[in-house]
Amino acid sequence: MVEIMCIKQVVKIGGSLFPEYAIDLAKRLKNTCSVIVLGGGEFANLIRRYDDEIGFSEEANHWTAIGCMDIIAKLVNDRVDSARLAYSIDEVREISDEGFTPIFVVSEFLRKEDLFECSWDVTSDSISAYVAHLLNANLLIVTNVNGIYTHEPKEPGSTFISKIDATTMLTFQESSIDVMLPTLLLRYGTDCYVVNGKYPERVLSLIDDNINDYNFDYNEKS
Repeated sequence: MVEIMCIKQVVKIGGSLFPEYAIDLAKRLKNTCSVIVLGGGEFANLIRRYDDEIGFSEEANHWTAIGCMDIIAKLVNDRVDSARLAYSIDEVREISDEGFTPIFVVSEFLRKEDLFECSWDVTSDSISAYVAHLLNANLLIVTNVNGIYTHEPKEPGSTFISKIDATTMLTFQESSIDVMLPTLLLRYGTDCYVVNGKYPERVLSLIDDNINDYNFDYNEKS
């Protein structure tokens, strides 16, 4: 008899964590009722750089960046025996019910939904928020920094914020999350954690109720 697994959270793993950290975390998410969405990472960053140099259309940028998400999803899946690729919400549910961790390849799904404007303001963060909304699941954004910052974390004067409401984030330009995400969190009434995937125990502590004492105190080396 197949045990039916409910989906509790969408875990967006930033492309900045690919390959080693992303693959390791995907393995650790076995049997956690999670769905994984992968960011486009350096592949998508190359598209941005070429766009700055040449100036492609918004549509071309948008869909090639989403294609980069597909590439990383397929590469991570290749290294994780407990995961299976899903191409639709129905497949996400079916794979989870079979006891595997779905890794969502989102391009075909998004073509049919046609939900987002073509813009660099929309990245895997916003896409993950929409998927979490459809699945009535929590949202964890796993990246290579400790959480939300006032600006891009590497910019001078950028400040770490431990807790913030989505309305305040509407005033931010792109930081460690994309520009559209706060709007979607407000629209869907979704809570979101942003956590450093270089410390997988931090991610798991937000998923597993039995882990309630992991130390989230940050220092400059965290």
